[in-house]
Amino acid sequence: MSCWMPGCPALSMCRGLAALPITCLERAKDLKTRLGILLHKPELGHKTGSSSKLQLGSRRRDSSREVLEWRESFDQLLKSKSGVNAFHTFLKTEFSEENLDFWLACEDFKKTRSKTKLASKANRIFEEFVQSEAPREVNIDHETREITRKNLSGATSACFNEAQAKTRTLMEKDSYPRFLKSASYQDMTRQAASRGSSKRSHT
Repeated sequence: MSCWMPGCPALSMCRGLAALPITCLERAKDLKTRLGILLHKPELGHKTGSSSKLQLGSRRRDSSREVLEWRESFDQLLKSKSGVNAFHTFLKTEFSEENLDFWLACEDFKKTRSKTKLASKANRIFEEFVQSEAPREVNIDHETREITRKNLSGATSACFNEAQAKTRTLMEKDSYPRFLKSASYQDMTRQAASRGSSKRSHT
């Protein structure tokens, strides 16, 4: 649109734009770009939403399979972070969560590389879980307790191995079967199984 007639609206508009500072024109261009992005945003949002739904569905399928795997073996349960959390919650109802806490503390202890930290951690674990009348004393025999005490004098990453193994066996033979029969786990397996059958019916 162009006009060189006096009083032409287009001419006055062009003059008005020319009189604007460059920064104003740059801002106008920026606003135009942003408006263009916003106009396309619903479509982008729809795509992102679909992607996140697929990821959520995948996570649910994975977690369902994981829940059902816990009953295969105690090892499968301990390998799963959510399995350990569920088992810990169950042990709290039996007031025996110190066994799992001790086992987890030993697993963390084995990863310690510094000799200084190894010694201080070993003493802390022993005082909290192993020594007689410890605040969170685990159920191990006197002989294992004494072997562990002697191991502290030259603390290595293996100094709790025997006590940890005894505690693990106790959980596997005693608490783990009860966990599998518990109402909370039975409910979790029903939900996992229904999600699995729902998935099959959609395919």
